[in-house]
Amino acid sequence: MVRSDARENRARILAAAREAFAADGATSMNQVAQRAGVGAGTLYRNFPTREALVLAVYQDEVDGITDGVTRLLAELPPLEALREWTTGLVEAMRRKHGLGDALSPAAHQAIAEQTYDPVVAAIARILDAGKQDGTIRTDADPADFLQLTGALWRTTPGPNDRSPRMLALILDGLRK
Repeated sequence: MVRSDARENRARILAAAREAFAADGATSMNQVAQRAGVGAGTLYRNFPTREALVLAVYQDEVDGITDGVTRLLAELPPLEALREWTTGLVEAMRRKHGLGDALSPAAHQAIAEQTYDPVVAAIARILDAGKQDGTIRTDADPADFLQLTGALWRTTPGPNDRSPRMLALILDGLRK
């Protein structure tokens, strides 16, 4: 069992790293430790390498996104839940691409393999809810949806961001 202070340190490190890497992908481990208010030993005990820290930040983001499906389905109709969920996924993937310089090709492959099934399962839950209530086509496939949305996080964010329009087209194609 992990002590509560150890859990809090890990959470602070992940939050500090997420912010630091978003601001500057070249942030050092020592800068992350300072930002988190922990010693270098605590940081390295939790994350022995910079790559391990970057992967943990990304995994934490994916966990948050996949865990949000239940809440979204409780609050929104399935197509709106899917729009909201996908927007969060796009933001996370854009941040991941910002972290990309810190990852080796093998680490990129490992994180893709590690997160694929949970992400597809989250999409399936939302699609299944829409299939049940008759708002989403019965042939909608979660893996196809994920592949289509891959184009969304490659668009340029900002005032001319095309991803909301592109997502609307994808969602329109799912309507029954």
